[in-house]
Amino acid sequence: MTSHENYDIVGVGFGPSNLGLAIAIEEHNRTCASAERLTSCFIESKDEFAWHPGMLLPGTTMQISFLKDLATQRNASSEYTFLAYLSEQGRLNHFINLQTFFPSRLEFHDYLSWAAGKVDATVHYGTRAVDIVDTGDGFGVRTEGRRSGTVRGRNIVLAGGLTATLPDGVTASARQFHNHDLLGHLGRLPSRTHSTFVVVGAGQSAAEVVDYLHSTYRDSSVHAVLRKYGYSPADDSPYANRIFDPTAVDDFYSSSHTLRDQLLQYHRGTNYSAVDLPLIEELYAREYAERVSGERRLFVHGASRLVDAVEEPSGIRAAVEHGPTGLTEDVLCDAVVYATGFTSLDLPEILGPLFDAVEFDTCGPRVTRDYRLVMREPSAGSIYLQGGTEHTHGLTSSLLSNIAVRSGEIVKSAVSTRVRTVV
Repeated sequence: MTSHENYDIVGVGFGPSNLGLAIAIEEHNRTCASAERLTSCFIESKDEFAWHPGMLLPGTTMQISFLKDLATQRNASSEYTFLAYLSEQGRLNHFINLQTFFPSRLEFHDYLSWAAGKVDATVHYGTRAVDIVDTGDGFGVRTEGRRSGTVRGRNIVLAGGLTATLPDGVTASARQFHNHDLLGHLGRLPSRTHSTFVVVGAGQSAAEVVDYLHSTYRDSSVHAVLRKYGYSPADDSPYANRIFDPTAVDDFYSSSHTLRDQLLQYHRGTNYSAVDLPLIEELYAREYAERVSGERRLFVHGASRLVDAVEEPSGIRAAVEHGPTGLTEDVLCDAVVYATGFTSLDLPEILGPLFDAVEFDTCGPRVTRDYRLVMREPSAGSIYLQGGTEHTHGLTSSLLSNIAVRSGEIVKSAVSTRVRTVV
């Protein structure tokens, strides 16, 4: 596939961020003058829309308000809000009776899928972006898969999402894997000879995995390995949550590098290695009840680390070291689940040779306030980032919190350059 059309925007990735962008483009095109309309298409490696399907665990809920959906903060009257979804599904009154701001993760995934099926957007699923080239009048995205070739666009919006990371020295296998596809890996587990799991990590996902394994596999024990003494509660207090407000992006962007670093450190507890307090209390109560009964299945190894994991024919021999004493305990288990986080957009991989044309400072790639990469030489188009901008725009870079507003800002920026070009 070589596109003869030169789109205004080519989006790489079609997760929540570029889905929000597609909605913003559609709503913009409905009301703008013809000279300001934007054409677009999106490239997605998955065969269909999906948002972390391997972690759609029963009972898990969102950690942000449903009002931080794909549209509300940009356009409260949009037909793509979570409330509009509830109304169309006939569940609005039932949801109101729940008296919560935090829907289940399963329902929010259904909302996102509903929006992806509803939006008027051209999406090439099953197609992977290989790299990006400068075409002189914009850019070309070289692709492979279901539609291979080159898609041309004046502007490129990169929203490749997050990449699961394993600790150094760990090779993924059928028995050692990242939590990102927990359900898929559990379904493919070779055997459960030892009826034991080990979970490494101290964040929300790690705690949810421990809870799920302990609740689902009632014949099995679960060993949680944390470098901390225990799970730390997430700071979701009202003032701390201001760090996720759209106006906080302006504050962060205008700050010095030193102040940016300080703000990120001050508010790490809102997002990194932090767990909802009710889940912490539930796990502790469960572990304590087992201490009382003497029938232990849940073991939380605080101030500890996994120092070795040797695969054997029937499972894994995991060595857990207690930091203060240096004592090591061997745990024979069926699988080690690593809830060890993600890395943001891999710019060198997606940009290919064009990566050398990007300007850098001491903190990373230079990015304008409207999310455009700063290039060493002038270009006819722009490359926008949805993700990978925590060093310039703050904590909302890779989160759902600011999708609606950020999408509107990118659309406004793309329109302004299009109008100047046309004139």
